[in-house]
Amino acid sequence: MAALIAPQEPKVWFVTGASSGFGLEVTKAALARGDRVFATLRTPSALADLQARYPPTQLCVHILDVTHEPAIGPAFDAARSVFGRVDVVLNNAGICVVSEAEGISEAMARKQFEVVFWGASYVTREAVRTFREQKPSGGKLLQVASRTSIEATAGVAHYAAAKSALEALTEGYAQEVDKGWNIWFTILEPALFKTGSPGTNILEPPHPAYSNLDLPVSKFRAGYPNEGIFTGDPRKFAKVVLDLADVTDEREWPFRVPLHRVALDAARRKGQKWLDAAEREGWRSDDIYIDKASA
Repeated sequence: MAALIAPQEPKVWFVTGASSGFGLEVTKAALARGDRVFATLRTPSALADLQARYPPTQLCVHILDVTHEPAIGPAFDAARSVFGRVDVVLNNAGICVVSEAEGISEAMARKQFEVVFWGASYVTREAVRTFREQKPSGGKLLQVASRTSIEATAGVAHYAAAKSALEALTEGYAQEVDKGWNIWFTILEPALFKTGSPGTNILEPPHPAYSNLDLPVSKFRAGYPNEGIFTGDPRKFAKVVLDLADVTDEREWPFRVPLHRVALDAARRKGQKWLDAAEREGWRSDDIYIDKASA
């Protein structure tokens, strides 16, 4: 696989959910170092300050709702029209619905998946097409998943399920694409960054069956939003992302990046659980195969 764009050269970023949180911080950091950003979001006024500071030759703000599938391809085409190519995609747009898994309304459950999985899947597909078709081909796709896609937590089961689905989809893409297209995938799994999202999350009414205050989901609701636990700095998240964008050696390119000690602990626990399950339950697979004598 050939090396991608050199670190010292300005990159072209395609960022979804650029109005706040990780998307905004990565947009600001990329612009500050001289990169070019095609920033997509539903409310362009959120980037008015940045538009006043950076010329349209460096920052292009584009209205985009990632759940509107027909708009995704044209947005990527517009980015190439403005900047010539796309080097890095930060697939970041998302929402989070807080609810008991049993109690979430169908409308909110579907909305959760429409944004976090389906919207991200549309962006993934068009990013791959764009990277494949541009000359020279290639690019880096950074999928913003979550520590809950490693290990689901009480109160956000549907969010975790949607992020987990995005991880599985990314694994499939990574195995299917032609290596000659020079497309690199990374799944980012951040935990507890102080992005402001807890204040904008959607809270569903509690399910009456979960009134026991000792239940994990009840404790989660009672302390929500516990601002003290959000110790990750989104500006430092952005620095990690920019550092990743500068990697040129495939051997140094990571497929998964848990970010925050909570995400690292979750990864270690989950990995150990899988190993334990394989060791403890492996005997159940001893006699499940077709007998060659009777085949």
